[in-house]
Amino acid sequence: MPNPKRRHSKTRTAKRRTHQNAAVPTLSKDPNTGETHLRHRAYKVGEDLYYNGKLVISGNEASA
Repeated sequence: MPNPKRRHSKTRTAKRRTHQNAAVPTLSKDPNTGETHLRHRAYKVGEDLYYNGKLVISGNEASA
């Protein structure tokens, strides 16, 4: 495999790395509960667990 003949400078490395940053997570608002949450993630409203706008686990169900 080809290898660099000379070392890359710190400036050149830094120029390449300037574009590598974490993306801002996309947030959604649930139309039923009005809760703001991360997309494609389950989220809690009180004791209830919701996913995709639907109730997955009720709070009194989980404690029983």
